[in-house]
Amino acid sequence: MRIGIVSDIHCNLSGLERAMEAMGDVDELLCLGDSIYEYRFSNEVVRTLRDRGAHTILGNHEEGFLAPGGVRARAAEWIDRDALAWIADQPHRRLLEFDGKKVLMVHSTPWEPRGAYIHPASPQLQRFAEADADYVLYGHTHHQTVARIGGVTVINPGSAGDARDTTNGRQLSFAVLDTASGDVQITNYPDK
Repeated sequence: MRIGIVSDIHCNLSGLERAMEAMGDVDELLCLGDSIYEYRFSNEVVRTLRDRGAHTILGNHEEGFLAPGGVRARAAEWIDRDALAWIADQPHRRLLEFDGKKVLMVHSTPWEPRGAYIHPASPQLQRFAEADADYVLYGHTHHQTVARIGGVTVINPGSAGDARDTTNGRQLSFAVLDTASGDVQITNYPDK
């Protein structure tokens, strides 16, 4: 099974569309949160994820938007109420199973309190091995990571909407996981 993985789209519809086109035919699409950006909502990004049937979780930007402090932003008349209700129904983590493999989706960390920025060189990355999963997928940092830690493969696809990773020349990126082979391919593309 081929699984497309995106994260940190931050309202960049063009970035999401180019990722989906470049990853080609995937069996499942996973979004690791931050589809929106601060108090800005993107009807188009959220509808694209919903209509594609993407397994989506909340990131810190959705959580802020949906919190009491986001009440004025949510009241904007132009916001698609169905799209808003759909994103509000998403959890902050998901445990899925594909081909007999457990795939844990989190935005920042699999432990509480969540919210830490775990970059590729962080010693805290070792804690991802504590998860009861074959794969732990996370975003938040906008920095690509593929690491085998204990029995867990940890994947951060980078960002499909807000390029911040200097190791790939500040390009957007996504990942594709092949659950049969265990192969993980990260693809970089320019932010137009």
